[in-house]
Amino acid sequence: MRICIALFHLLALSPVTAGAQAIDYARSRVTVLSRQMGVPVEAPFRKFTAQVNFDPAKPQAGSARVEIDLASFDIGDQEINDSVKDPNWFDTRRHPAALFVSSSVRALGEGRYEARGPLSIKGKSLEVIAPFTVKSTGADRIFEGVFPIRRLQYNIGDMHWRDTSVVADEVKVRFRLYQAAGKQAPGK
Repeated sequence: MRICIALFHLLALSPVTAGAQAIDYARSRVTVLSRQMGVPVEAPFRKFTAQVNFDPAKPQAGSARVEIDLASFDIGDQEINDSVKDPNWFDTRRHPAALFVSSSVRALGEGRYEARGPLSIKGKSLEVIAPFTVKSTGADRIFEGVFPIRRLQYNIGDMHWRDTSVVADEVKVRFRLYQAAGKQAPGK
């Protein structure tokens, strides 16, 4: 099912310190891309929160935290959106959110970076590496990246949905986070 796409989500980087700029959610997106019967399918999560603290001059001091409301998965079909919430997929009653918290950020050169940290989905946490770029548009910043996860490692798509010929095991999480200048994120 396209639902597996929902699987991932996420992403971003560790707790924010006071003074970090706020995320503009109207322009930001977190989506998952999967293959169903060989056909690529992409769907967004409509609700998530992100805090990013990043200075390109000191990327190693950066941090981010992204929490995704798994029930907000929207593939454009209400029946699938509802079925993704059940225990075979996200089990949103017991595990309402996916969470990524960076443990490190490092520069890769030429405007490219990577954040490492645990991604927690359905009660299971696995280390992921999320490469990203940072672009400035005036005083605003845009953080963009994509990284793969394996849905079966998180027990997403149980029972007959474990068949990877129907829904691929690899799912890509894409994110585009707009950090708005002039708006301050709440301090912790």
